[in-house]
Amino acid sequence: MNKKLVGLLALATLALAGTAQAETLVRGRLIDIRPDTSSKPVTGVDVANKLAPDVDVSWFYNKHLAVELLLTIPQTHKVSLNGTSVGKAQHLPPSLLLQYHQPMGERLRPYVGAGINYTLFTDRNLDGGMKLDASSFGPAIQAGMDIAIKDGWYFNVDVKKIWIDSDVSDASGAFVTHVNIDPLVVGAGIGYAFR
Repeated sequence: MNKKLVGLLALATLALAGTAQAETLVRGRLIDIRPDTSSKPVTGVDVANKLAPDVDVSWFYNKHLAVELLLTIPQTHKVSLNGTSVGKAQHLPPSLLLQYHQPMGERLRPYVGAGINYTLFTDRNLDGGMKLDASSFGPAIQAGMDIAIKDGWYFNVDVKKIWIDSDVSDASGAFVTHVNIDPLVVGAGIGYAFR
């Protein structure tokens, strides 16, 4: 993805968040990160699944339009090659998404979203001196639903697809292989709306 386009999308989304006026919805979730890993020309690279907490904030411009910022703590995943461990990688993957919400009655608020992900690999050293690239930009999409419980509290379910990739180099800095991580992120949790 063109980095200038990513920057423009991020600025436009943040500008919309700055004009939000309807409400701010803060959610905490338990997420299941399920990488869909592939690699080329070296095949057989795999990145393990991971359960983790996350927090997101959605700023609503009106009842239909919102901006979500997804945050989490750095996540560590086991990395293997053809079933043999080659170390661990740690990353921090915040995402910024523009959402469309369509309320259904008083309690149900389904939504879809699309935006960008920036992944920073904070520990990128693998066994044998191999190393991942420092960062990755890519698109992100989502679908989910907020279900009203009582007095501004919501139960939330959410599914995201995030495109993350990295090159792997050896100890001399020479290219070894390209890895697509591309996780499906499935989560559920609780949110509170500040109006």
